[in-house]
Amino acid sequence: MALHLHQREMRTVAERRYLVLHLPRWATDCLKRHDPLLAGSAAPLVLYERQNNAMRLVALDDRARACGLGTGQTLSDARAMCPGIIAREIDRAETERLFTEFADWHSNLSPIVAVVRDWSAHEDLCVDITGAAHLFGGERAMLAMALRRLQGFGFSVQGAIAPSIGAALALGRFAPGQIVRPCGLAHDDGAPPSAAALREEGAGFHRHGKARLEPERQGPALVEALGPLPVAALRLSAEQIAGLHEMGLKTVGQLFGRDRAGLGARFGLSLLTRLDQALGRAREPLVPRLPVIDYRARRNFAEPIALIDDVLMTARDLAQQLSAQLEQAGLGAQTFHLMLYRVDHKLMHLAVNAAQATRDAGHVSRLFANRIGKLVEEFDAGFGIETIQLAASSVSELPDVQSGAFGTGDGAIDLDLLIDRLSSRLGAQAVLRPRFSDTHIPERAVTLAPAVTQAGQAAQSAADPTLKRPLRLLPAPEVVTVVAEVPDGPPVRMQWRRQGYRFVKAAGPERIGVEWWQPGEGAFTRDYYTAEDVSGRRFWLFREGLYTTETDRPRWFIHGLFA
Repeated sequence: MALHLHQREMRTVAERRYLVLHLPRWATDCLKRHDPLLAGSAAPLVLYERQNNAMRLVALDDRARACGLGTGQTLSDARAMCPGIIAREIDRAETERLFTEFADWHSNLSPIVAVVRDWSAHEDLCVDITGAAHLFGGERAMLAMALRRLQGFGFSVQGAIAPSIGAALALGRFAPGQIVRPCGLAHDDGAPPSAAALREEGAGFHRHGKARLEPERQGPALVEALGPLPVAALRLSAEQIAGLHEMGLKTVGQLFGRDRAGLGARFGLSLLTRLDQALGRAREPLVPRLPVIDYRARRNFAEPIALIDDVLMTARDLAQQLSAQLEQAGLGAQTFHLMLYRVDHKLMHLAVNAAQATRDAGHVSRLFANRIGKLVEEFDAGFGIETIQLAASSVSELPDVQSGAFGTGDGAIDLDLLIDRLSSRLGAQAVLRPRFSDTHIPERAVTLAPAVTQAGQAAQSAADPTLKRPLRLLPAPEVVTVVAEVPDGPPVRMQWRRQGYRFVKAAGPERIGVEWWQPGEGAFTRDYYTAEDVSGRRFWLFREGLYTTETDRPRWFIHGLFA
């Protein structure tokens, strides 16, 4: 079966738009930005690490490359070629951490931002800009703005926009600046096409409630952009690239028309997968760094702000806007995110949770006031905050409720508000409530969990109302000495804490088997008895171990008191 790009084969999985930013000098640019001495030096900068008992270069700035240095070269050879270089050992963990923070900052372009690690852990980030380009004046203006502000920070950066992740990554690295657009859906400026343009391109569209691109209309533009790129743009392994070069296949366009079965047999299915992903014919997951949010309110500032009071005042205003959005949709949210975008490409992300879904703007703003008040000593606005965004996640239906004029209520709402305030001020782990667990072992049946939990977490198990349990359960079962008429019969006498008890009544047993899937205790079966002594006191005891079946010497424990 040939790999001909016939019109019927150009089936894109979704008409989405992706912006990729490639920062080839991130490691050195980031180091210069954090070290003023390096930023002001005219000497070439190289980063090295130990590889195979040798110090080898792993990152270079533009001056070092102009001197003829390259990655993989030993540090001693580099010093011989360019004696004036500045060499620093790379801290990969810190470099990657800073890049992930840098990627989070780009959520001001779109909420779906991911770091792509196919080539490097700190060079490529991908932004799903579907439906967001018009907020920046179109795709071309959006790309220019993103590149311009990063270049203003001193970063070497290039980018591209395409309808697939693979194509955007390939163009961003090997043919930067291109915008491969779905024909008819948007023009160069990202604006929707006119009615006349739609009529002219009507042959390539079909309607299901709205205009939609036919695959054959998009295919040629995407193929034309990918064809001249080297095969390395498909994110292939070094062995695959070398093998393709041996066959004389050096560009992506030379793979078109080749037999798929032959290519797959010789170079592996990953080659075909990467090609299909670049052409938009195979899905490629994009895992966002931050929660995907559908409801948000945003404010940009003409001049950066730096005071906490200004942040809280803006948060109150945004809470009103967000509340109106949720009310219009008939929804409430349990988790709210306050994102502060600093001008030095840093993102401050604060999140608060509510015990129940809410859209009360006053309550949400008070939660953030409590949270920020706790972090006042750690608050650092840097060179200022240029954008603030308030978003809601974990949304669920919250219909309007008509309260009665003379209603008193049961206090449940006030209790939820109190729990929210305490959790935001003291921390989620400081405010706990008992929750039932899915187990038959009594001491494990109830656990303490944060009173405020996010929606979507596993629901707690329900208690069995038919089970009779004592009012007071001891923290741990205590060993007692028991006399029974027969080894596997009910208790008659008990010695507990140096005091003797004689039972006149006993009910049971309630047998609880071993939970073999649980580690630790529970090695033997338990037979529980409710026993009443001559004074009317009732005790909850159990015999651990079945006589002759599990053990020859079963032990007795007291586990609780009824009265």
